[in-house]
Amino acid sequence: MHFALPPRKTSRPPPYLPRTSRLPGLRKTRAKLFALAGLVFLTFIYLLTRSDSGWHAVPSPRVPKGDPPVVLVTVLDASRYNGAYLETVKRNRLQYAEKHGYKTLLAKIGDYDLGGSPFSWARVVAMLDALTKFPDARYIWFLDASGFIMNPNIKIEDDIMQPAKLDEMMKRDLPVVPPDSIIKTFSHLKGQDVDLVLTQDKEGLTSSSVILRNGEWARFFLQTWFGPLYRSYAFQKAETHALEHIVQWHPTILSRLAIVDQRVLNSYVKGKQEELYRDGDFVIGFPDCADSGPEACESQSRPFVQAWQNAFAST
Repeated sequence: MHFALPPRKTSRPPPYLPRTSRLPGLRKTRAKLFALAGLVFLTFIYLLTRSDSGWHAVPSPRVPKGDPPVVLVTVLDASRYNGAYLETVKRNRLQYAEKHGYKTLLAKIGDYDLGGSPFSWARVVAMLDALTKFPDARYIWFLDASGFIMNPNIKIEDDIMQPAKLDEMMKRDLPVVPPDSIIKTFSHLKGQDVDLVLTQDKEGLTSSSVILRNGEWARFFLQTWFGPLYRSYAFQKAETHALEHIVQWHPTILSRLAIVDQRVLNSYVKGKQEELYRDGDFVIGFPDCADSGPEACESQSRPFVQAWQNAFAST
């Protein structure tokens, strides 16, 4: 019996003949891809615009409108200053703010829960409070109760925070904590990039007069400063030494900091020559007067009360 053998595969395949149906198939495939891409795009637009879809675009940072231009913040501590002195401080702040269309936040120590931290930390919470109550303010200026505004003609937004002014005034490549801190202010920083303005005295950074540009960075900075770790640490000068720490070890904060001459923002009634108040200076401070008792600040400031009142009356 004989069986038919299957045909052998030739080693010479037949010549390639193009399939006439390939081009229409390719066109169909491309058409399907375009249709799918269009469907994905329309679905994305639909989800983006539907109010109830649960999809939310990432919001742009909120830009304050500058209304008011400045909020002047002072914390009043009746345990450290007598009543007559605090009333004078209030009048000083209110008259200055009224002249320039600013707002004030005159807080009391008892207004805030500091979680057992020293009362001096209230200045940080008060600035956070100002950001919440005045979301469209352009600047927050904290001025400690141990000082008076002496020159009512100086405006924060024009005479200090205006970028060209800051370019002239800021101290570049300066040790943050004098005299020989290895951490220095940025040498290439421009006025338009500054969000925090401070001064130094002979001991280091001061937190008794601070200007902060409102924005997301300002809230980040204040929340960092008020962090529980820093409040729990036994810094000798509480919030002031905490401020020095975060400025030196957080480049994100140092990169927005300008240090200006003390007499620009925070002259002293006594101290080194470069610290001393002169006629025409913006502010006069009575550092540590409250440490000598509730009556001491009133006593030290008395010679200057009539001077600032006369200056305000003449403008």
